[in-house]
Amino acid sequence: MDTSGLTHVIAVDPAARTADVAGMCTYEDLVVATLPHGLAPLVVPQLKTITLGGAVTGLGIESTSFRNGLPHESVLEMDILTGAGDIVTASPREHADLFRAFPNSYGTLGYAVRLRIELEPVEPFVALTHLRFHALADLVVAMEDIVETGRLDGVPVDHLDGVVFSADESYLCVGVQTATSGPVSDYTRQQIFYRSIQHDDGATHDRLTIHDYLWRWDTDWFWCSKAFGAQHPVIRRLWPRRLRRSSSYWKLMKLERRFDVGDRLEELRGRPPRERVIQDVEVPIERCVEFLDWFLANVPIEPIWLCPLRLRDDDGWPLYPLRPKRTYVNVGFWSTVPVGSTEGETNRRIERRVSELDGHKSLYSDSYYSPEEFDRLYGGDAYGAAKARYDPDSRLLDLYAKAVQRR
Repeated sequence: MDTSGLTHVIAVDPAARTADVAGMCTYEDLVVATLPHGLAPLVVPQLKTITLGGAVTGLGIESTSFRNGLPHESVLEMDILTGAGDIVTASPREHADLFRAFPNSYGTLGYAVRLRIELEPVEPFVALTHLRFHALADLVVAMEDIVETGRLDGVPVDHLDGVVFSADESYLCVGVQTATSGPVSDYTRQQIFYRSIQHDDGATHDRLTIHDYLWRWDTDWFWCSKAFGAQHPVIRRLWPRRLRRSSSYWKLMKLERRFDVGDRLEELRGRPPRERVIQDVEVPIERCVEFLDWFLANVPIEPIWLCPLRLRDDDGWPLYPLRPKRTYVNVGFWSTVPVGSTEGETNRRIERRVSELDGHKSLYSDSYYSPEEFDRLYGGDAYGAAKARYDPDSRLLDLYAKAVQRR
């Protein structure tokens, strides 16, 4: 199917604070269209080439999620090409069953060809405060207080996420939007954003334009550009600035996977192959320290990203059933570990631990659930009903087949 006509911004309505967007439009292109109006999507996932349709059908998150929930919660309506070959407009009023089942369906019910989303006003700059913690429990207490009050030291907070480097070095990154002009940092050149966070004690401060803040993680794919040498000072000077972005690293990663470069290098060094552990999980905030302590003791990966969230919708979403009015923390970790004695050993252990802590994990990663557990965790009955109505001939893959069986 030719999708070349599904990559653009259809219209921005500054008065209504909405945007109509084709399903494969990237957030990078959408932000270019909205920022001149002083507006932005309520949640802008952290990588430039994530598409609107992808963030809705496959979920997404960012530092506004503690107050704005997940990207699909700001969708007002969608035109969806279903597995039955029909284009239906789904909203809370029309085809509401499809509207609610579409998030986390990963293209197995249909494809969003147009989305109308809410926008919110933004200021031109973000003032950042990076708070250092020596104990994870202290960080989580501070995070929970900001989520509950929406404030830090009495000042309203617009953005909140964090980074864990070790059990005794972690940070909250607190952002406040401002119209006040002044010097700003630029992390698209030699400086690296996640390294700028680190300091000994107390708090440090920084400023970015709203545009650069939205894409602060993209230049180095969080910290994963290190695997390609892009953080080495010499290589960084030689690496073209326009290619310092997540889409470039992703292309290199696909080549590495295609030719097994990493495992071949490990073999030459006399070491075992590596298991990819690339996951985002949500755990209730009251279990966050428990999960982090377990993870740091059992999985040799750091840094770790933290992003708190609360659903906006009081009814929840059946295919990713987080509990409304409950705070969760997205824990993101993206690296490799030595292979174990069984396939996907570390990923399986993480799955079990997340389930034990009443959490969920995003399905873009390798998954190993049984069909019964998968149905329990990912809205089996609601999904089955929507599948029967909108893809009765199963032209599209089943969600379990796509997320688990086709690893």
